[in-house]
Amino acid sequence: MRSIPLHTRMLIGFVVGAGLGLLANFLFADAAWLDVTVRYVADPVGQVFLRLLFMLVVPLVFSALVLGVVEIGDPRSLGRIGGKTLVFILVVTSIAVTIGLICVNVLQPGRGLPPEVGQALLAETSQRAAQIAGAREGLSGMDLLINIVPRNPVASAANGDLIGVMFFSLMFGIAAAVLRTEGTHTFVKSVQGIYDICLKLIGWVIALAPYAVAALLFSITAKLGLDVLVQLARFVGTVVLALSIHFFVVFPLLVKVVGKMSPLAFFRAAQPAILTAFSTSSSSATLPTTLKVAEENLGVPRRVARFVCTLGATANMNGTALFEGVTVLFLAQFFGVELSLVQQVTILVLCILGGIGAAGVPGGSLPVIAMILVMFGIPAEGIGLILGVDRFLDMCRTCVNVTGDLVGAVVIGQGEPEHLAEAA
Repeated sequence: MRSIPLHTRMLIGFVVGAGLGLLANFLFADAAWLDVTVRYVADPVGQVFLRLLFMLVVPLVFSALVLGVVEIGDPRSLGRIGGKTLVFILVVTSIAVTIGLICVNVLQPGRGLPPEVGQALLAETSQRAAQIAGAREGLSGMDLLINIVPRNPVASAANGDLIGVMFFSLMFGIAAAVLRTEGTHTFVKSVQGIYDICLKLIGWVIALAPYAVAALLFSITAKLGLDVLVQLARFVGTVVLALSIHFFVVFPLLVKVVGKMSPLAFFRAAQPAILTAFSTSSSSATLPTTLKVAEENLGVPRRVARFVCTLGATANMNGTALFEGVTVLFLAQFFGVELSLVQQVTILVLCILGGIGAAGVPGGSLPVIAMILVMFGIPAEGIGLILGVDRFLDMCRTCVNVTGDLVGAVVIGQGEPEHLAEAA
């Protein structure tokens, strides 16, 4: 079994879990043994997997955000490049998440289940998630704005307040970037160690995903039957549509209008990096190819290419942020959780920062998605729905991530003293 690629094993788990669940729903919907199997076998396996993801959220987000800010460096020494890169990442990621949220709200891919079914599923959600959702429901926009600053970052981490953890991490990173001492250098190296450990742990946890996918899909399909697969197909279509709009509309406009380059020439030159991203599903693994394409094919000045693409491999995650937003809203619709405009804006902000805090490896965004779901009282068990198709979507969003790095290099390089050479 180990010789089979992980994504193939996840697909097998998806097919086995969904197939057995549909069979059980069709033949034994009211059988007592089915309820016992779901409650004492399938659900515990899925819950252990989700808990492992939750366990990694705080150290992963903290270390990734701190390192992301430190890599931008001291704004006084970096000058134009650092400032423009930061603005580019925030603006383009915001556009990506907004496109995703608009697509979900217009297409409503999660709608279709009877309201009573969604409420029944919600009733099985943990009491903690419900309390968090209830606490947030009564907050106004100003309250949410004030609560971005945590009174106690440790308490925020313990209570699953991802906004507070992210704000604290950003402040810590900014201070570490400005304060260049031997102590902060040692601290940053320690944070790098924490980040590396988190990536290793994510790898171990994701290795368990095929079994978790089978268990979670069995639980959901045994309760809902064929309807769940119809909803899943609509979810995949919505994600691909949103990613396509960002890839084929936003990026060409940026390249043409700001980067002063032909979009066709850009995409021809960027092909090696795009294909590598699609096949590896990892921005980090694609980085050597990205750097080569930026410098040799696109003619971006070396210092710009190395800074923008290296930082972008961990911080400029347009596709990942878009995917996170679509996934959270889809599962909210699926389980019948109504989200206000303020809550959706909060999700947008979380996804922008979550894109920076997501690991540049396959499955690196799952811990962030899981925590956002819990914050808004959406059953995290819904992750089991998307894991079976996540490999394909991961390949698509990684293409967007890497292409976004190259677009950033072209746009930022255009304004630098060294002029871009003609694209190959």
